[in-house]
Amino acid sequence: MKKAVSHPYDNMCWINPGEFHMGSSSHYPEERPVRLEKVGGFWIDIAPVTNKQFAHFVADTGYITTAEKQPTAEEFPDADPALLVPGSLVFRSPEPGSSPRHFSDWWFYVPGAFWRRPDGENVLTPADDNKPVVQICWDDAMAYARWAGKTLPTEAEWEFAARGGLEGLPFAWGDEFQPGGKILANTWQGNFPFKGAAGANHHYGTSAVGSFPANGYGLFDMIGNVWEWTCDEWQPDHSVQKRSCCMAKKPVSAGHIQQKVLKGGSHLCAPNYCQRYRPAARHAQTTDSATTHIGFRCIIRPE
Repeated sequence: MKKAVSHPYDNMCWINPGEFHMGSSSHYPEERPVRLEKVGGFWIDIAPVTNKQFAHFVADTGYITTAEKQPTAEEFPDADPALLVPGSLVFRSPEPGSSPRHFSDWWFYVPGAFWRRPDGENVLTPADDNKPVVQICWDDAMAYARWAGKTLPTEAEWEFAARGGLEGLPFAWGDEFQPGGKILANTWQGNFPFKGAAGANHHYGTSAVGSFPANGYGLFDMIGNVWEWTCDEWQPDHSVQKRSCCMAKKPVSAGHIQQKVLKGGSHLCAPNYCQRYRPAARHAQTTDSATTHIGFRCIIRPE
């Protein structure tokens, strides 16, 4: 693959080395125990990789994402043959008045869904250029990072950057989720999974990067909008591993597929369902699964 032609530090922010208390003892079990972590200095993208940036990568390399490839019976011997078609996972809000009980009531494997057509129906337009690219599995994110001369952050690096210099606080901006009623991140507004009337900051989908205030380090969308891949394998830190409420799994995934840590929450996180719009929040995702609420950003570590 060719390397990106732009300077690798464009639209990046330097994070000084330091230490912080990682995790939370006040929220979900997988966030415990709180532990002191040290990180070295690194450069980090100020926002998630956008559709426009990913399109440049594809144009330069001809890269084909996992969602565009035909799954095979050899890879997934127990799969329904009807599911062995290119596609990906799409969120669809249930009809008002219905009684959804399980994430399978709003997550669907949609043939033909991929990064240029995230919902499997509508192709991206210029108005979507500055929204985070989605329908990106872990291998796709790594391919982009290598092309750009970068890599994916560790979970500790990501969380350290997301906190923006605030130590031990639940949110990237302080103690309250919506201080004074102000919406500070693209998260679900209302009763998940039902859509309400969209207001000025009620997107019910991805929003253009930078639509909400930056954190203390000048980084946008570290919380909400899209979950972000890290390079760390999923490791539960204590007694009982529970399936995350947010984990959408590709129906044809083989049982041995590796899981990586996602961070940051997304536009689907809501107070009544998934309060993972916090720096400490984390969940597992199989590396072959791309969805409409997972994106990524990259870092550069000094040599």
